[in-house]
Amino acid sequence: MMYSNYQMIANAMEPLRWWAQQMPSVMQFFGVDPDLPLSRQLNAAYEQAVLSGLTHSRPPFAIAPVQESTGQAVKVTETEVTGSAFCKLVRFRKANARDLPKVLLVAPMSGHFATLLRGTVQVLVQDHDVYLTDWVNVRDVPLSDGVFDLDAYIGEIIGFMQWLGPGAHLMGVCQPTVACLAAASVMAEDNDACVPLSLTLMAGPIDTRINPTVVNKLATTKPIEWFEKNLIAHVPMQFAGAGRKVYPGFVQLMAFMGMNQQRHNDSFQQLYALRRDGENDKANAIKTFYEEYFAVMDLSAPFYLETVAQVFQEYRLPQGLLRYRGRSVNPQALRKTFLLTVEGERDDICGIGQTLAAHELCSRIPAYMKTHHLQAGVGHYGVFSGKRWAHQIYPVVRSMVQYAQPRGAALRVA
Repeated sequence: MMYSNYQMIANAMEPLRWWAQQMPSVMQFFGVDPDLPLSRQLNAAYEQAVLSGLTHSRPPFAIAPVQESTGQAVKVTETEVTGSAFCKLVRFRKANARDLPKVLLVAPMSGHFATLLRGTVQVLVQDHDVYLTDWVNVRDVPLSDGVFDLDAYIGEIIGFMQWLGPGAHLMGVCQPTVACLAAASVMAEDNDACVPLSLTLMAGPIDTRINPTVVNKLATTKPIEWFEKNLIAHVPMQFAGAGRKVYPGFVQLMAFMGMNQQRHNDSFQQLYALRRDGENDKANAIKTFYEEYFAVMDLSAPFYLETVAQVFQEYRLPQGLLRYRGRSVNPQALRKTFLLTVEGERDDICGIGQTLAAHELCSRIPAYMKTHHLQAGVGHYGVFSGKRWAHQIYPVVRSMVQYAQPRGAALRVA
């Protein structure tokens, strides 16, 4: 009943949020000056009411034009190129780009939409032909489309790499690093022509036995049966995926917020004060963050439970026990793929060394083809977004892609 109760409350609150959203326009219609102190206070309160509710559809990517060295701003085109019931592959490309390296960027399926990587795409698209996994909110996927589990997740990555063809690069951020390494390993063992030229793993849980964080410890405090009994619910009847067993996005969000409740309370108070005082640029930055943060998606229960059990409780990948559709996953099969791992010094979700562990697993990749980058001064999200990502981490990623390009096909910047 957990999901049904949540949805009943959400449905009941929707008219109130709609009313709060309309009130600023109503006030202006009746000639109320929006710059009056009382007007700003009221509008700030209305905004709090609107923003406090969750949404369950993907926000727009809204990738801005790329600024070239010549000073010209080049538009970025966004196109859905292929996909399945559970994931759409979206291409981001500069309008004037020619022969740029193809990069499959795998977004986390962790309760938020792929727009969480908006900043990652914005930087990558400067020099690359970027393809992003846009995971579908599973509550909108009918039961007739089948089960989505860890095997299906890895299979999606393999399928997209094969669709891109030989010569593409693979990049996983956070949670999908395990699946990306597994997919590349399976492809290498099969002598697949589409095995990635380079594999970039960023802030991911390859081996969570190393420097376990609070998140890692929470996953081991209860047996997997507890997670299934207390965190799994059925999608309500009003949605296309009615009856599907899911780990609801709102549960994940509440867990995240509970870890930093005071910080979020302070942010909402600051938003109110800034809007009241007319400092709209600063207020808009906070609003934009929470519009993204409060856009949540459900996770398929089989995928969620298998991830918790196999990645965070049983450590199957580093122990050589991970399987994909009945066969062992063998990272030692990788020999010709360049490997880059990136970690953040202050990451409180993936501890230092957890992603680096991939180097030991990929023991047959020559040392000169492996690179590790530990970024000082950044937490988890700073690894793939923000100024240090753009100015200090991205150059390392770009160099790796360039080194991995076949001889005579160096990185071209359009």
